[in-house]
Amino acid sequence: MPIVRIINPNSNTAVTDGMADAVAPLRMAGGPDLDSVTLMDGPFGIETDADVATAANLVTTYVNADDEAAAFVVACYSDPGLEASRNITDKPVFGIAECAALTALTRGRSFGVISILDASIPRHMRYLETLGLDGRCAGDRALNMSVAETAMGESTFDKMAAIGADLREKDGADVIILGCAGMARHRDGLEKRLGVPVIDPVQAAAVMALGAVQLTD
Repeated sequence: MPIVRIINPNSNTAVTDGMADAVAPLRMAGGPDLDSVTLMDGPFGIETDADVATAANLVTTYVNADDEAAAFVVACYSDPGLEASRNITDKPVFGIAECAALTALTRGRSFGVISILDASIPRHMRYLETLGLDGRCAGDRALNMSVAETAMGESTFDKMAAIGADLREKDGADVIILGCAGMARHRDGLEKRLGVPVIDPVQAAAVMALGAVQLTD
């Protein structure tokens, strides 16, 4: 059975568990195994440019050493090490930010992003510009919470709903992207609250990885 390796580059196992739960509906009898792993040498939360650089090195090292997986998902919204990993393996490698943006554009004209920190937003916008998708981003607004808080905090959902409403009503976004892998457990409730499609980036990338593996001879 082929394996899709979903790599959490931070060392917070609660985030990894949330990602595993998020992709559970995609599991199918006889289909590829969706295996979520934690890079325990990574930062507890990837929140700064320095964290991204550290995570990028860990991701590429892991991909280079993993001879078992048929495809990889880099499960951090900054897609650390994505291009470098693609350069060292002939197996497909998917970044959750890239996949989320592409998926969002199949559901609406423009998307808004709920980020964890204000400091993350310039990095996200630079990345969207390199992908040629910055013009389709209606807005990017921050929770200003840690990765751990977004995964486990009791007040997280209400804050996400308020920011999602601003993205929809003030910025004109008709699709919302969760800008952190640790937000996965809030997707269903947020979509119901906001009344617009909400994209979990890990699910978006896992779908693409499954397709690539299933269609490979």
